[in-house]
Amino acid sequence: MAISRRSLLRQIGVAAAGAAAVPALAEASMTAALGEAAPSASSKAGAGPLRLDRNENAYGPSPAATAAMQDAVRTAASRYPARETDALRDALARVHRVSPDRIVLGCGAGEILDIAAKTFLGVRKKLIVAQPTFDLMADCARATGAEVVAVPLTRDYAHDLGAMLERSDASTGLVYICNPNNPTGTLTPGRDLEAFVRQLPERAFVLIDEAYHQYLGDSPDAASFVDRPVDNDRVIVVRSFSTIFGLAGLRIGYAVAAPQTARLLAALRVPWNVNVVAASGALASLDDVEHVRRSVERNIDDHQEFVNQCHARMLKPIDSVANFVMMNTGAPAVQVIEHFRKNNVLIAPPIPGFDTFIRVSLGTRADMNEFWRVWDLMPRRPMSM
Repeated sequence: MAISRRSLLRQIGVAAAGAAAVPALAEASMTAALGEAAPSASSKAGAGPLRLDRNENAYGPSPAATAAMQDAVRTAASRYPARETDALRDALARVHRVSPDRIVLGCGAGEILDIAAKTFLGVRKKLIVAQPTFDLMADCARATGAEVVAVPLTRDYAHDLGAMLERSDASTGLVYICNPNNPTGTLTPGRDLEAFVRQLPERAFVLIDEAYHQYLGDSPDAASFVDRPVDNDRVIVVRSFSTIFGLAGLRIGYAVAAPQTARLLAALRVPWNVNVVAASGALASLDDVEHVRRSVERNIDDHQEFVNQCHARMLKPIDSVANFVMMNTGAPAVQVIEHFRKNNVLIAPPIPGFDTFIRVSLGTRADMNEFWRVWDLMPRRPMSM
């Protein structure tokens, strides 16, 4: 995507995160605070392979979040987290201009997906998803005994909402929309989703996973369901703090839904599912708008440099709005992935139905230099296993 995407930085959504503080976090955050590119943990000597497979924020968490988590370890680790989680729920409600009873906290966004499957799916129920998309939702659905119906994306890699409607019927318990989509990094416009929701069977719920939404800015097509009144009882919006906030290891996410829907989800949560350190880090992250702005800006630069390197090698990346890129390698993806693994670089697993495509998470400049160094070691002809 062109570097002019900087114009999208005028308004940046803010959310939260949380779970365990360690000295390495402080080091990474201090480096970021000084305006430098923090080294990825996987980039350090003896730290194992370079991980470009998990869509993490390579620059780490906010220094304010790190300080808050360290303080929580010292002062609140012996206490159950009721005060901190209540404060976090109230803060999120203020950010999104909703009442606190619409907020459901989760141990990562993954817990929200799991309890949504348990709440709205089961035997003789159907989940509608895109193909490809984030796999966890389908895995959770199958665990309940539900049927999973996967609908291919459109030619421009957006959700094929018309085809998804055609596959929906009275047995549809849940529709999953990952937007921006993982692994493609593409966006389905909000106005199209609004029309889609209105046409679904009346008992079908819709879970819109906005784990990467903060990377978008204020484009009209990027309007979030969470930042307008959630007046449709069937819509559940999920956010994660594993991405732009750099808190993947803390395992915290949340849902915004109508009060009665939020109560259904909350009923299946594990008690005390968000710990005191995570909640404290999340609260501090909400206040550090500058860290979010800086992370978005870095991602724009990193994305543009990745695209430049692709074009220099005659590669075809999909135009992503997130912190990862999916691209056509022109060779069997399993062989490309194995080549990188042998050279101590991990990229995402093979993508069903896209046999020559890989997904690469954007890392620091040093990380990406290493990625392209390893890329250039590949034989020009298709490799044999």
